[in-house]
Amino acid sequence: MENNTTIFQDVRNLTEIPLNPLEEQVITIFLTMLICGVGIAGNIMVVLVVLRTKHMVTPTNCYLVSLAIADLIVLLAAGLPNISDVVAFWIYGYTGCLCITYLQYLGINVSSCSITAFTIERYIAICHSIKAQFICTVSRAKRIIAGVWVFTSLYCIMWFFLVDTDETVYTNGVVVTCGYRVSRSLYMPIYFLDFTLFYVIPLIVATVLYGLIARILFMSPLPSHLNDRAGGGSVHQGHSNSTNKANKGAVSARKQITKMLAVVVVLFALLWMPYRTLVVVNSFIDPPYHDTWFLLFCRMCIYTNSAINPIIYNLMSQKFRVAFKKLCKCSWRHKEKAVEYNVPMYYSVMKDSSHESNEPVTEQEDVSWPNQQEVQSNK
Repeated sequence: MENNTTIFQDVRNLTEIPLNPLEEQVITIFLTMLICGVGIAGNIMVVLVVLRTKHMVTPTNCYLVSLAIADLIVLLAAGLPNISDVVAFWIYGYTGCLCITYLQYLGINVSSCSITAFTIERYIAICHSIKAQFICTVSRAKRIIAGVWVFTSLYCIMWFFLVDTDETVYTNGVVVTCGYRVSRSLYMPIYFLDFTLFYVIPLIVATVLYGLIARILFMSPLPSHLNDRAGGGSVHQGHSNSTNKANKGAVSARKQITKMLAVVVVLFALLWMPYRTLVVVNSFIDPPYHDTWFLLFCRMCIYTNSAINPIIYNLMSQKFRVAFKKLCKCSWRHKEKAVEYNVPMYYSVMKDSSHESNEPVTEQEDVSWPNQQEVQSNK
């Protein structure tokens, strides 16, 4: 991601240090804090609910955990440093310039690869359901995720050799900036390589595969053998009806999770489009277009893309919605129990017994909705 500051030559200027307008500072800080705060909390919740809940550990959710960790890196390495950068220029030094730039591209590229991975997994699970029983497994998903992180980590090493800090001397001080050590004409091919590998190709793959998924899942009727079962003899009528309802529930669950993942891909395409378009346009015009407010808009779109996915999961997936609520309740109960240690022992015992009496009801409610159907759809 292109750095927020521009490289200054190491020469003495007879002007004072240029400061960003106050309204730009206020709007940038407010939006960045809001988006990054929501995104960091949401992505941490995604990681926790999947790792701490046994029935949530599915191949698709493994890819969503990888996506959440990548989004966390983007928000921490690109979003939060932008707050200090807009107020006081670069304050993290040479090492910070190298590491933060590396982490920015690592998070961006891993998120793109994770989206491609769960798109392919959904295609195999729905369009080749028999093969999916052997291909779409949690262990295989973990190996693919490890491969993605290793490949992307090695690919992004080049940024350690492409960025550097520069100092500009003004009449009232020295400004340190984090920028590129090579000329604009040399790093543009790298941008186009990133643009192709981590934006164009993932969107082409997603468009083709989700088109095939839609044809199978939304346009094709139920398999004929399901209808045959529904019209069976009276002896097996009750069993056939229950089996038919279960199959319809499984199809409905698959449609639900497929719609959710498709929305994630669409938002990825739309929210990254302003920045990607700006980079392409600036490759052919001189001087490049660097309007302050449009650059701010591009950055906010990128941060929003990394923050919005947990909200999508909560809105479109009953499974994630219940898991999020349960995680919040567990945190609240933990705080409540911490307070109970300060009250008389007999009151604490009564409270604990009341919780225990209600616990089976809670567990029963968690099992009542179609968890098993969604798990089957993710295999």
